[in-house]
Amino acid sequence: MFENLSERLERSFKILKGEGKITEINVAETMRDVRRALLDADVNFKVAKQFTDTVKTKAIGQNVLTSVKPKEQMVKIVHDELALLMGGDASKFDVSGNPAIVLMSGLQGSGKTTFSGKLARKYKSEQGKRPLLVACDVYRPAAIEQLRVLGEQIDVPVYSEPDSKNPVQIALNGIAHARANNLDLVIVDTAGRLAVDAQMMDEIEAIKKAINPKETLFVVDSMTGQDAVNTAKEFNDRLDFDGVVLTKLDGDTRGGAALSIRTVVNKPIKFVGRGEKLDAIDVFYPERMADRILGMGDIVSLVEKAQQEFDEKQARELERKLAKNQFNFNDFLDQIHRIEKMGSLKDIASMIPGMGKALKDVEINDNAFKGIKAIIGSMTKEERANPDIIKGSRRQRIARGSGCDLQEVNRLLKQFEQTRKMMKAATSFKNNPMQMMRAARAAQKQMGRR
Repeated sequence: MFENLSERLERSFKILKGEGKITEINVAETMRDVRRALLDADVNFKVAKQFTDTVKTKAIGQNVLTSVKPKEQMVKIVHDELALLMGGDASKFDVSGNPAIVLMSGLQGSGKTTFSGKLARKYKSEQGKRPLLVACDVYRPAAIEQLRVLGEQIDVPVYSEPDSKNPVQIALNGIAHARANNLDLVIVDTAGRLAVDAQMMDEIEAIKKAINPKETLFVVDSMTGQDAVNTAKEFNDRLDFDGVVLTKLDGDTRGGAALSIRTVVNKPIKFVGRGEKLDAIDVFYPERMADRILGMGDIVSLVEKAQQEFDEKQARELERKLAKNQFNFNDFLDQIHRIEKMGSLKDIASMIPGMGKALKDVEINDNAFKGIKAIIGSMTKEERANPDIIKGSRRQRIARGSGCDLQEVNRLLKQFEQTRKMMKAATSFKNNPMQMMRAARAAQKQMGRR
């Protein structure tokens, strides 16, 4: 997402490269290019005009410090305005109450049912909530079954009445079931349509009035661009929802919905979905998204993702093993699993400043670890725990068992040993800067000989 917009904005800022100061002429030229970039990204034309006019007004006449170049000054102004355009600060999601009731709304195919499962999983695992999913889509034949399967995957109960065609009563009965079973978060999944119609809006309004939800979310497929914004406006006019969920941000979307929807409906984006996996859900942070649009990465989100998978106790144990050269394939496999849980490899890499642009045309296969896991899976318990014993005949057996070439097994073992040595060295150097410097000089000399 936003790759094309990021590239276009970078080109726009080049107009200011080499300029001594920001002037009305060079700002106007830059803003014309920025507006074109926003329109190409499918941003609402009124939003694009208002945005560029605001940036132009703020930029003209600003005194550029000697330590700050005009281009850098403009990037800062655009960054701040992008963050404001998308809402400024992250919006609070209220799950207080017993039970807290969340009503999901949106068109068919927007990812509403899948997102209901993601939301239940998030609040169960992160806040210890006891969720209940309520199936109120009485029209789509597979809707109840889809929600039931999602519930099984995340170990969350699902309330449904397959023989009923009254979604209002189903929702009320589901809430009563939650109270009777001490469940404190009820997520009501409602029916969608292929387009907005009077029957659909009357029904969702009736459900909202009957259950009085703490939060009403509008789920929208971000790949539909301005159509998503128009649909959000129609829903909001009738439903007055509390926030927006943007799904499929990992797809081929230009980003116009994310940049337009907050201004058009005056409601915050609360969550984003980045794929089909049930852990692919993020709180929406406007400032972090602005960082990513301008190619600055998103280190804060990357650190948060890492912290969810790595705790301090595990890190200390890993450091102890490295120091004693006891790091083995069990540890190696555990690290791979933790990295995979953090999400798409390309998405993770794009959070590192500068990497988004560098990886624009690079394909990163999310199955990159598949061969490595197959090789480790073909090892015995003894071999995983003691990699040094894996010699000739063992390597051949592992190759046959994993379906890989012997060369691939040899390559992995060599890389593993190099990694182990490097990590052990880094651990021993941590409290000895002089030793680290000597090692760095020795490595430079070695590279020079080559």
